[in-house]
Amino acid sequence: MSTAVRVLAGLTLLAVLLLTLAWTFQRRLVYLPSGPPAAAPAQVFPGGSAVLLHTEDGLDLTAWHAPATAPATGATVLVLPGNAGNRAARVPLARALTAAGLDVLLLDYRGYGGNPGTPTEEGLAADARAAHHHLTAERGVDPRRLVLLGESLGAAVATRLALERPVGALVLRSPFTSLADVAATHYPYLPVRALLRDRFPIEDTVGSVPAPVIVVAGGADEIVPPARSRAVAAAAGAPYVEVPGARHSDPDLGHGPAVVDAAARAGTG
Repeated sequence: MSTAVRVLAGLTLLAVLLLTLAWTFQRRLVYLPSGPPAAAPAQVFPGGSAVLLHTEDGLDLTAWHAPATAPATGATVLVLPGNAGNRAARVPLARALTAAGLDVLLLDYRGYGGNPGTPTEEGLAADARAAHHHLTAERGVDPRRLVLLGESLGAAVATRLALERPVGALVLRSPFTSLADVAATHYPYLPVRALLRDRFPIEDTVGSVPAPVIVVAGGADEIVPPARSRAVAAAAGAPYVEVPGARHSDPDLGHGPAVVDAAARAGTG
């Protein structure tokens, strides 16, 4: 065997190995959960409580409910988080929303925040449906006063839920056009469009959502390029609000006035 053939064979073997690893461990790159929160909800929210959500595939998920701390508007915000952390990381957002007169449910998906199960696209969709059922069927929330606030990957979960269940409005914070588009940006050397198991389309589906949509994005977002979020807004025919200079995890974008005002405005519909 010539040297050139041996080199080619070695490179081919390496490529196959890399693709196999990418296929096998891709969800560990997509989903980055943290464990159970250190505090109880009553310790971080006035009147806060833990609730149990029951999914259609038999999981019991813990979430946190926080009531409005200002004169209540009658609207409720279901926070559908991004791919990292747990519900404790969304406490500043919930506090800002409750101070605007909104009730809040902080969801942790399966595998997040001490919840059982393993996150997948279909699993997260089931978790969101369980949260919707809890709010509308058990707490009596009028779906017309239910605002879905989806962060990044959670924007895809929110979009799908709004296609499957009645809601009042969507606030999509840092939404991407699809998970494949984001993955291709960050892993240009891998055939991610062929490899991805979970797709999370937003641009191709958000135009069919019957509820009003507002898109909020950071002008310096290094994870989801602002152009992707603008494309989602265009597909939805939705207002686009950009926070100048804000990166993906900056507080101004995570729980600043642009997001809170969008949720409050959406809740008045």
